[in-house]
Amino acid sequence: MRARMRANDGTAMTDALLILSGALVLGLGLRTARSDAKKVDPRVLAARIDALLPQTQCGKCGYPGCQPYAEAIARGEADINQCPPGGAAGIAKLARLLHRGIKPLSAAHGVEQPRAIALIEEQLCIGCTLCIQACPVDAIVGAPKQMHTVIPSLCTGCALCLPPCPVDCIRMIPTGDSAYDADDARERFRQRNRRLERERRDKAARLAAKAAAAEPPAEDPKKALIAAAIERARRQKEQVRPQNVDNLSPDAQAAIAAIEARRSAADVPPEKT
Repeated sequence: MRARMRANDGTAMTDALLILSGALVLGLGLRTARSDAKKVDPRVLAARIDALLPQTQCGKCGYPGCQPYAEAIARGEADINQCPPGGAAGIAKLARLLHRGIKPLSAAHGVEQPRAIALIEEQLCIGCTLCIQACPVDAIVGAPKQMHTVIPSLCTGCALCLPPCPVDCIRMIPTGDSAYDADDARERFRQRNRRLERERRDKAARLAAKAAAAEPPAEDPKKALIAAAIERARRQKEQVRPQNVDNLSPDAQAAIAAIEARRSAADVPPEKT
């Protein structure tokens, strides 16, 4: 009996040692994985993180798109639980990639909701184009003062088109299990940003060229008339000065000099006190 008990005790101790060894190996493995993750180039790590994000480009994470959010995570400036569209599944993917613990979605950034897409009530649309300007993936088409429409397969459900609509003709509708192409959404977002930047540069160049080619402002006609009148008065004053005064008597010359002195004094403006 005692021999059997000693055998059982030895087996239990062996099992405990095996469990402890396994835990140590697992802990060392996780530590090594975390260390390896820190050694990855931040740009490469950001690209891996971005590949796991939903590419809605909604900005709910606090950044102007999925890629900026991924870069912030890679730099250690943002947490992995700030993406409501990605939800719990997205947090789990990021946790596995970065060898971190899974945590609940940050309530400060929103709540996880079923996927939905925008729908424009066409009979109410006034064609203001504000929704087109707000869409980050160019999923809305239309012309000024004409009806707009959403392309369902391109809409990521970001809801950024709702706030600028002046007539509230846009609503979000559930889509069930349908999904959009995240890679295509990422590329459309990048193409849109490149187009907007090109348009800003072109506009700045046009304004600079227009300013350089602009003629100098024309002279004020009223100021020109006043300047001409002053010049005529000056010439007339020069013409009325006494002529041939060399042969006059000293008394006459002194009288003329006194007159000229008084005239010169009258031309000088008084000093301001």
